Amino acid sequence: MRITVFGATGPTGRQLTDQALAAGHLVTAVSRRADALAPRAGLTVAGVDVADADAVASVVAGSDAVVSALGVPPTRDLVTVYSGGVRNILAGMEHHGVKRLLAVSSSVTDPAWRPTGEHFFNLVMDPLVNRKVAKTAHDDMRRMEALMRASDLDWTIVRPGGLFEHHEVTNYEIGEDSVDGLYTARTDLAAGMLSQLEDGRFVGKAMGVATRDVPMSIPRMIWRQVKAEKKAKAQKKADK
Repeated sequence: MRITVFGATGPTGRQLTDQALAAGHLVTAVSRRADALAPRAGLTVAGVDVADADAVASVVAGSDAVVSALGVPPTRDLVTVYSGGVRNILAGMEHHGVKRLLAVSSSVTDPAWRPTGEHFFNLVMDPLVNRKVAKTAHDDMRRMEALMRASDLDWTIVRPGGLFEHHEVTNYEIGEDSVDGLYTARTDLAAGMLSQLEDGRFVGKAMGVATRDVPMSIPRMIWRQVKAEKKAKAQKKADK
């Protein structure tokens, strides 16, 4: 299968790219920083800004499926990368007759999502971080989801919980709309998305993904993220 991955140099995009290649797919990895990806068998790298509608349309041509791992760090500034990027992706796919699209959103966009037993998160972290600090990003995810729902493509909205780094795929859980769990390993998120390329269960629906097998807490998740970012920076420096 020919898969086009947007946001391919981000942490989730890299997982999607690595797992898709390992499964024998042909991957076009799309990023503004094309030089950040090393050449590999089966991999085509496209230096494309998702805000460039013509370039996006060109890069999705010939794809069997498109997956979007577009994202930005939490910010109080206006965010448009989710909706703006997916708007261009949808237009390009419609123009070239590409039907299957999966895009990363967040469990926060499901109004009913309140992880069982996670009192500190539900009462403190969610109102403080998700509803204030990261509000503009989640608002744009909702705009993205609305665009996908209005399209005639075979779309799936993918909603993970708090993302963290893990070295392997676990026995993750998926479910419609969202899953009653707070954390999602990026390995599991990527595996869950790729599993749906030939599975119609969540076509035209939102799909939650949660990790159960890795003990995790908010401090541990933050610490893992810090270590992962340090490792990524060191690797990037070594590659220069």
